[in-house]
Amino acid sequence: KANPNRVIVIDEAYVDFGAESAVELVSRYENLVVCQTTSKSRSLAGLRVGFAIAQAHLIAALEAVKNSFNSYPIDRFAIAAAVASFEDQDYFQEQCEKVIASREKLVDNLTELGFNVLPSKANFIFATHSLHDAAQLAEQLREQGIIVRYFNKPRINQFLRITIGTDEQNQRLVDT
Repeated sequence: KANPNRVIVIDEAYVDFGAESAVELVSRYENLVVCQTTSKSRSLAGLRVGFAIAQAHLIAALEAVKNSFNSYPIDRFAIAAAVASFEDQDYFQEQCEKVIASREKLVDNLTELGFNVLPSKANFIFATHSLHDAAQLAEQLREQGIIVRYFNKPRINQFLRITIGTDEQNQRLVDT
């Protein structure tokens, strides 16, 4: 609303893990595009299938330029897999609920170990420990075959980005 002459894009790659979607706002704002993907919650990362939700004039504008920028158009296999992932809503919902439950359990376990974990509605968390250097933790975990992401960047250089795994994988991380 404050930027009527600009297109506003909301990336909802992780929305299915407990966040609130902005899709319902599309009908109210002519300048809003909501993007989603099948890569995260539908476990189809290698297929590179995503989509945009917007009013017709913005979708038409995207269609008009998409082949200039997208040198990797999706094939029939990717389309079939994406369609199947939307058709099996029970499985999809079950998998999202598993990730959410595993995330909450992991947050609780890491908090008990003295970690500060930022709130997350994604399939990963950011965690830091006041007594341990994040780079050293990442390296020590890697030596044990556990890979977490470490970014040597201002503001996050003492955090680990931890993808939510299975309960067994998460427990191994906590135990290590």
